[in-house]
Amino acid sequence: MADIRTPAIAEELNGTDALAEFRRNHQTYKFKETPKAVRILFIFLKYLVLITGCLLVILPLLVVLLGAFKTHDEYITTNVFAFPADPQWSNFVTAFMDGDVLRGLLNTAIILVISCAGTIITGTMTAFVLQRFNSLFTRAVKTVFLVAALLPNISMQVTVFQVINSLGLYNSIWAPCILYIGTDIISIYIFMQFLDNISVSLDESAFLDGASYFRIYRSIILPMLRPAIATVLVIKFVGIYNDFYTANLYMPAKELGVVSTALYRFIGPYGAKWEIIFAGIIICIIPSLIIFITLQKFIYSNLVAGSVKE
Repeated sequence: MADIRTPAIAEELNGTDALAEFRRNHQTYKFKETPKAVRILFIFLKYLVLITGCLLVILPLLVVLLGAFKTHDEYITTNVFAFPADPQWSNFVTAFMDGDVLRGLLNTAIILVISCAGTIITGTMTAFVLQRFNSLFTRAVKTVFLVAALLPNISMQVTVFQVINSLGLYNSIWAPCILYIGTDIISIYIFMQFLDNISVSLDESAFLDGASYFRIYRSIILPMLRPAIATVLVIKFVGIYNDFYTANLYMPAKELGVVSTALYRFIGPYGAKWEIIFAGIIICIIPSLIIFITLQKFIYSNLVAGSVKE
């Protein structure tokens, strides 16, 4: 049996370490008191959920990877998990050239740069005002933002489309950029969470030294929000890179295709060339996969860094 220390003995140890050790031993003791059959069932269910989650992620990727190397007839006649008899590397060339993936990557990169830069500037400024200036106006704006975040996007698409069309932005690359910048309320809340951990005393000291509010924002707030900015950039990148609806609705022109819509032209009234589409999907996955592998440690360490106020 585990070494169970009573609260009296735990008080002789140091601070939080003693309390944490006592709780850990107590939970271990309670778990060992559980009947063996219940413990085995709990462990079985735990690993069953983990294995099921892994399969739900891996199997679709496996189907896409195997299908990308098959011929059209082979894909139709064989099982989706069957290995290709003769790997067709020409599918990737067809997807890249005929699907105009290069142009799609370029358009996506332009939208990403404009949208991410605009989100960082407007989001950090808005969060600075809402978090640092407590007034009736800022509280009302927070309430409006909360209500807007709860509303489903699809319910406002008719109004949004009319606004974009009246501004003359329809079928232009600026339409998704404006939408990505102006409707990103979640990023504002992320910045506000991080601002809770930045002491107001820094603002007051700078203000007493003669700094303006913009100088405080530029010299103090913005540099200290770098972890939050990195987190928002990653979330924004994934959201924009995978968004098919906005690009397909507001940029139907062929020359404005992005990675999510470039392969859509392989779907026609008489069927779809899924082997070509799968090859294009593999090509489009590579940039996001490289970015995620490179920044995954940074993503995990900063995603919840502002969720707890010390």
